[in-house]
Amino acid sequence: MSSATADHHSHSPSLEEMREERRLEREKLRTSKFDLVSSLFTALILFIGTFVLMLFIVWLTSRMSFPPQAIKPIIENPAGRGENAEGFERDFEPPGAEEVEELMEPTLQDTIEAVTDAVSNVAATLDTMNTNATASTTGTGKGDSRPPGPEGEGEDIVPRFERWQLNFTAKALGDYAAQLDFYGIELGAIGGSIQGVDVANNLAGSPKSRRIVDTKSEKRLYFMWTSPSPLMQFDRQLLQKAGVQLANRQMMKFIPTNLENQLAHIELEYATAKGHPSVTEIAKTIFESTADGNSYKFEVVDQRYRKPRK
Repeated sequence: MSSATADHHSHSPSLEEMREERRLEREKLRTSKFDLVSSLFTALILFIGTFVLMLFIVWLTSRMSFPPQAIKPIIENPAGRGENAEGFERDFEPPGAEEVEELMEPTLQDTIEAVTDAVSNVAATLDTMNTNATASTTGTGKGDSRPPGPEGEGEDIVPRFERWQLNFTAKALGDYAAQLDFYGIELGAIGGSIQGVDVANNLAGSPKSRRIVDTKSEKRLYFMWTSPSPLMQFDRQLLQKAGVQLANRQMMKFIPTNLENQLAHIELEYATAKGHPSVTEIAKTIFESTADGNSYKFEVVDQRYRKPRK
């Protein structure tokens, strides 16, 4: 019995042997210097690769140009009376010359002449025949209540060419020309003895001109100068630089369709914020071009509204 027990104890591992086995196992699991250096180089390569990839994406996006998203156009259909005489009702017979004259505001010269005639002809009298005949210069109609513009039925709104005013702020010719080129606005000249309209673009560089003989094909919105402005001289210089003759001609600005649509949205957003959500309520909108970083943008600086009809 004692011999069997002694033989069993002689084959079982001792405590020292077990510790040595554990130590060897731990040595196998310990990270070597080779593994540390390999991991460091792997992480460095991944970092450099990611950084180069990001630089490539930045370079690629800077080379690509993304066109602006198209804005849904605001379509306006203003009513106009065409060549019909101004009046207060809608009929087929225009008023006569005398009735039209009553609707027109007299000028200062007309007022002075009327006062002079009244003073110099106090004693003069004019006898008329008391008959039922209608004067040849007087019509029986009451004119057309639609506003000025191409004849047609539409909304009771002030057309854009009468409602809008575009202001530019520029101290130098180059700054002014850069704004026009940024918006895609072209300068033009019409009238005189030249048939058609001359249009100039690339104003900030070397202005180039072309002539549009068939003016009916030109559908862009345009504006003419209604009052003197220092910028008129800039327009004149740019058109002359493009070789456009200006003798006895009117200068104008042609507004591209996309800019016209942007202005319509800017105008309506401003009016809505002021409590006038319909374009039919707007009488006048004044836009001003302002610097926006390296570009420009139009802002509404003033807006007037129509009085509600009774």
